Amino acid sequence: MITCREFVDFMMQYLDAELPADERAEFERHVSDCPPCGIYLEQYRDTVTLGKAVCRDPEGPVPEEVPEDLVSAILAARGGSD
Repeated sequence: MITCREFVDFMMQYLDAELPADERAEFERHVSDCPPCGIYLEQYRDTVTLGKAVCRDPEGPVPEEVPEDLVSAILAARGGSD
């Protein structure tokens, strides 16, 4: 059984479908048994999806469903404030 800390370590590999079948099954078992990790995984997945949506057209408008906090974080990471 993996721990919550290990869950975070494997999360990107899981989302990128890079975990071997046995590790993937263990990861999914943890998610089903640990509601906080399940919520964290869904929020992370949503953040990645929204982040990609924002970056498709860097000069285009920001989709309405993208939280302002996410926009601010992306701009800060890029070194911009516009």
